[in-house]
Amino acid sequence: SISCRKPKITVLNILTTLPRWQKRLLVVATDICAIAISIWLAHCIRIEEFVVLEFEHYILIVGAAIVSIPIFNLFGMYRAIFRYSGSKTIIGIIKAVTTYAFFSVAFVTVVSIPKIPRSVGIIHPLLLLIFLSLSRGLARYWLGGMYREVKGKFFRRGVLIYGAGAAGRKLAATLETNTEYEMFGFIDDDKLLIGNTINTWHIYGIEQVASVIQRFNIKDIFLALPSLNRKNRNKIIKSLQEYPVYIRTLPDLSDIASGRVSVNDIKELDIEDLLGREPVEPNDLLISKFLHKKIVLITGAGGSIGSEICRQVLQRDPQAIVLLEHNEYSLYSIYQEIDEIKNKYKISVNIAPYLVSIINKNRIIKIFEKVKPDVVFHAAAYKHVPLVEQNISEAITNNVVGTWNIAEAAEATAVKHLILVSTDKAVRPTNVMGASKRISELILQAYANKKNSKTCYSMVRFGNVLGSSGSVVPLFRQQIRAGGPITVTDKKVTRYFMTIPEAVQLVIQAGAMAEGGEVFLLDMGEPVLIFELAKKMIELSGFTVKSEENPDGDIEISFTGLRPGEKLFEELLIGKNANSTEHPRISKAVEESVVWQKLVIDLNRLQKNAIENKTSEIYDILRRLVDGFRPEKRTSDLLEN
Repeated sequence: SISCRKPKITVLNILTTLPRWQKRLLVVATDICAIAISIWLAHCIRIEEFVVLEFEHYILIVGAAIVSIPIFNLFGMYRAIFRYSGSKTIIGIIKAVTTYAFFSVAFVTVVSIPKIPRSVGIIHPLLLLIFLSLSRGLARYWLGGMYREVKGKFFRRGVLIYGAGAAGRKLAATLETNTEYEMFGFIDDDKLLIGNTINTWHIYGIEQVASVIQRFNIKDIFLALPSLNRKNRNKIIKSLQEYPVYIRTLPDLSDIASGRVSVNDIKELDIEDLLGREPVEPNDLLISKFLHKKIVLITGAGGSIGSEICRQVLQRDPQAIVLLEHNEYSLYSIYQEIDEIKNKYKISVNIAPYLVSIINKNRIIKIFEKVKPDVVFHAAAYKHVPLVEQNISEAITNNVVGTWNIAEAAEATAVKHLILVSTDKAVRPTNVMGASKRISELILQAYANKKNSKTCYSMVRFGNVLGSSGSVVPLFRQQIRAGGPITVTDKKVTRYFMTIPEAVQLVIQAGAMAEGGEVFLLDMGEPVLIFELAKKMIELSGFTVKSEENPDGDIEISFTGLRPGEKLFEELLIGKNANSTEHPRISKAVEESVVWQKLVIDLNRLQKNAIENKTSEIYDILRRLVDGFRPEKRTSDLLEN
């Protein structure tokens, strides 16, 4: 661990931390001293020699204090904070002293005090104005800097900014007046900048970071690199990961295009930065042609994937967006969001929110007949593996029968394209959720093989998306904030990860390329070891991992064991070969399917057994239909228990 220098307690430290009423008494006492000095000095100037204060002088000083202090208080001179004093404070002093000067001149010149020249009543207020203005100015310069130093050492978090460019300089200027953070310098890898200063802040090289963190007790490093690509950002993050600091970042250039950079722009480090790969731009011409002036229907429109599909479709100038969602609040949220975007940017598009479950076959068909969609994205499904294992019948009804209803409605209304959002858990599944999604794929494959079908059916299969409901990333963040422990099922468990916008972009691209019956596979990069992900998140939050090797660490990683239906690793391909497409991140496979006449018999049996909650029969059908379905053990529906 890094040792921290304890700040030295001084008189100035004590002054900056005094209670407010004590500070005001101190200021009043200082002003009384200024009154006494200005009266004495005015007398010395008048007779052109130093004088010794006598009884008459003390009478004048007491009288001046009795008159002036209430006047100064009336003009707010004791409400101002010295370290923030500026031109308005000086103007207030001028008004207060001018008012006091009226009484001073009247008293000294008209009443006349023995041994006190009348001109002292005029010279004294002028000198007092100078003294009071100087005292406030010196306090601003002296205490202001000292206050920031004391706050930084006692209360504020020490900060370094990585990146001495425009964004970094703007952020540093904002931090200068911030009461939560204390700026101590820049880090940059530009050798021409290292060793220079920007507004008194030193620019350090990456090799100096360890000593700077120790010297200034740095708690946070802000990445001000909005234009840097993900690969290079990943290198920088890895170089900082060994230090016990909380790493956060500014958004990209498009988010700070206004030119203003504030502390509010700082956000938690996106874990997608650790994926180390750049997103590939889609074929805009193909996607625009696919969605332009089309009626697009999205099932599960309020979910993580469905809502992002809504956002991206809205950008492609559709004729209408039809939202299907059975969760009232989720439907309300996405409808409000895209309606606001539509109105803000004056997009000419109709938006129709339907509160409906996909298992309601009659209503689904009526909706399709009314809106006549051109493109359907089917994202509605129950996806949480442990919950599905406990609610098997409902999952089969929603995922399997619901998909059947959507496919039948699409066939009946001659929908041009139906794209199923699938999952890597459908490949050789060990759980009911994965098996139900594989049957959903089989349904679309069977419909695609029907003769004279006017609908192009396709499926897009991919793994976990960062930030989705049920994703480990928000769970780990919550556990880190609570001080741990972070819970991981198994030290060897791995998962594929992709950002929601990137996944949806590829789903739409795949749908645009579909010819019928294909299973599109999204390239999600290398699988991520969840244990290593947990370690990185702890370290990037400024903490250390508590373990047998490091018993004094901050946050422990505990292993809970695989939950019912979970696998150590996921796959994307059922067969052995996948063909490339025009997009480098999308491949496609034509997998074995079941003819509709045979499949529909099992679908009817599944539906009947789900209604009657017969999980044993459901498992028998799943084993027969789904290639590679090998549950570790048969779980029972909660209702059955």
